[in-house]
Amino acid sequence: MPTLTKPDSPLSSEEALENFLAYLIEAGIEPYDHQENAILELFEGKNVILNTPTGSGKSLVAAALHYRGLCLGRTSYYTVPIKALANEKFLSLCKDFGPENVGLVTGDATVNPDAPIICCTAEILANLALRDGARAPVDDVIIDEFHYYSDHSRGWAWQIPLLSLPQCRFLLMSATIGDPEFFIEELETLTGAPTALIQSEQRPVPLEFEYSTTILEEKIAELVEARRAPIYLVHFTQLAAARTAQNLLSQNFCSKEEKKEIAEVLIDGDFRSPYGKEMARFLRHGVGLHHAGLLPKYRLLVEKLTQRGLLKVICGTDTLGVGVNVPIRTVVFTQLCKYDGKGTGILPVRDFKQIAGRAGRRGFDDIGYVIAQAPEHIIENLKLEAKAAENPKKKKKVVKKTPPERGYVHWDENTYLKLQNSQPEPLQSSFKVTLSLILHVLSRRDEDGCAALRALIDRSHESEARKKKHRITARKLFFNLVRGKILEIIPPEERQGPAKVRLNIDLQQDFSLNQALGLYLLDTLPKLDVEDPKYALNVISMVEAILENPDQVLKAQIRRAKDEAMAEMKEDGLNFDQRMEELEKIEYPKPGADFIYQTFNDYAAGHPYLAAENIRPKSVVREIYETYSSFEDYIKTYKLEKSEAILLRHLSEVYKVLSQTVPPSFKNDDLQEAEDYLEQLVRQTDSSLLDEWQALKDGPQVTAEKKELPAPSDKPRPPSAHQCIWTFLKAVSDNRMDDALQAIEARDGDDREWTRESLDLAFDDFFAHHAHLRLDPEARNKKHLRRDGPHWEQSLLDAEGEPVALARFHYRSEEGSTYLTLIEVIASH
Repeated sequence: MPTLTKPDSPLSSEEALENFLAYLIEAGIEPYDHQENAILELFEGKNVILNTPTGSGKSLVAAALHYRGLCLGRTSYYTVPIKALANEKFLSLCKDFGPENVGLVTGDATVNPDAPIICCTAEILANLALRDGARAPVDDVIIDEFHYYSDHSRGWAWQIPLLSLPQCRFLLMSATIGDPEFFIEELETLTGAPTALIQSEQRPVPLEFEYSTTILEEKIAELVEARRAPIYLVHFTQLAAARTAQNLLSQNFCSKEEKKEIAEVLIDGDFRSPYGKEMARFLRHGVGLHHAGLLPKYRLLVEKLTQRGLLKVICGTDTLGVGVNVPIRTVVFTQLCKYDGKGTGILPVRDFKQIAGRAGRRGFDDIGYVIAQAPEHIIENLKLEAKAAENPKKKKKVVKKTPPERGYVHWDENTYLKLQNSQPEPLQSSFKVTLSLILHVLSRRDEDGCAALRALIDRSHESEARKKKHRITARKLFFNLVRGKILEIIPPEERQGPAKVRLNIDLQQDFSLNQALGLYLLDTLPKLDVEDPKYALNVISMVEAILENPDQVLKAQIRRAKDEAMAEMKEDGLNFDQRMEELEKIEYPKPGADFIYQTFNDYAAGHPYLAAENIRPKSVVREIYETYSSFEDYIKTYKLEKSEAILLRHLSEVYKVLSQTVPPSFKNDDLQEAEDYLEQLVRQTDSSLLDEWQALKDGPQVTAEKKELPAPSDKPRPPSAHQCIWTFLKAVSDNRMDDALQAIEARDGDDREWTRESLDLAFDDFFAHHAHLRLDPEARNKKHLRRDGPHWEQSLLDAEGEPVALARFHYRSEEGSTYLTLIEVIASH
């Protein structure tokens, strides 16, 4: 496959177009009419709005604009909604244009930021546009998934470039833009350049629609038999997707040969998590499960197997396919209503068309199939009526099923037809005035930031009434900044340019409210006592407090606390009303909350831009480290099997802050050990999140032959003696003697080789007098672990926390590998 190489010297737009067309011929690509028209308009220097169906080749049009910019010495930005898609697009662009010409900027990593082609999340470009406006080093902007403009929480980022970058040419791409006339006018007003609208209803793979009143499991079997797999079963909750996957296990979708091939792929699969056994069962039956609650390694395995044609059915949520290249032949909507966070309603036309558009992929299918299931109770009632009709002599009254009382809005075939034939809802402005926005605009150099802020609000795509509210909000926030001395009004006699205000802080290139909380962390770390035995735990608590809450985990903590409290109150004889009153007071653990709230309030008083942000004390990682729990332990304790990815994501984020934000000068041995432990915990569970982050941070080398993220350049630090000893003792405490034996496996030169029997015997005396080992932060305190020459001695504690036995170990580390041997256990009682 030829690549789009940068010319040795700048070309004219006409010359660049000739080169690009030659590339298409050499690559054997014959563009569709809408692709060709869009490419020609872009090379004429126009803005383009590309409103064509999913799978109709928008990426080729984007590549044309990138190449034009490369030839003309321009800088082009490609924006996407999510980091995962940014990473994938970055690698794809590296393959097409060469890694030296492509950069990546997300909240997690920055790679080659001075490249002429930049792939980034929408918020990155929006903040750049706010900060630099017409001076921003951006010439061409490609906004993918432009329908996110209407997103209530994030849509502002899709609007800001359309208000602040008059020097740019724009390519807006979406299958569901709705009425584009407003955006045509806005782009022409902003840039002074004509805007071409390229629309087409023609799909490379046409769709066929069907309304089904057959029971779902029977319908899926029918579709597989008719060779309409792979089938994407669309659900709107993770629980519903998992329930359907379970129900489908009674079906036999794969041949013996296909099952054998799946089994061969799964040999190398890593299913070491509590939900892994369940995932493996699904996959062996040719059924995939794909939602945000699953570990990334499981989602990637589902995608890999589907791409190889081995999975017949994928039970997923409606987010499947955002940036994921999965060939789907048939899309089946299990329902046509959805809870949107406020209430349940019929699926928006835009969402319906985006999801339905995933059926049928160019190069895989000649036709795509879209099926909507009738409501489940309607299907059941039709079945009951048919059964009654078969036996008319039995005059037994049919007891019909009733619709669900919650989470349901009725739909029927007319609803389905309306979704097919209606135009997507108009995109609604979601412009917001925030402290972050104000700080960015007022930080502009050699420009009147106040005038720029007023102009930004005036140009926003809002009604006059809402603009008035935005002006009031901006005024209040402005004076908050002045009172907090973050912003200073320059006296007229001191003004040397158009600027009327100046900031008393420097903003990072990727400044955001999360970054501001990082500044609070750095400001507060010196207030902790590094000699405190719980220093490492206190730092972890502060790090957790600046991160978003993993809500499912915190809810599970509350559930467990309430269950334990309820059992205790019943034993104590409290009546029902008393128990309910006490249960209302229970919340998830927040160690150090008083210190965190107080220091944050003090910091926020001097930094008013934090007024809208909250600190969030919690104890997830701290609890895991305190109890030295494995990922599996914690998942099972709180019954989080269906939300493993949420816990993993939180663990990864805490590790990243410890690694990337906490300065080395604040890392004593205990905190460094906690960081190492956390890194190993994440890597052992699923290394894909850390590998991707590390690889992007280090700067991946991408070649045309290999489109994969390389392994991280630095090997993780080997576990310390502390960690090895506690891993062993944790296994003993949990009566996992086989795991304990593996942790102290003897190596050449060790004095003793342990067996299961000898290990049991070594601890018999201890367990004869004590029910279990006490493993808690105090037990891991240095006063209970000390080094005696080449040996390490760990005190074992009774229920009251008193040392009653001693375990002696031999530990050594060689070339990144660690060896631990138990010497003896001495019980003193």
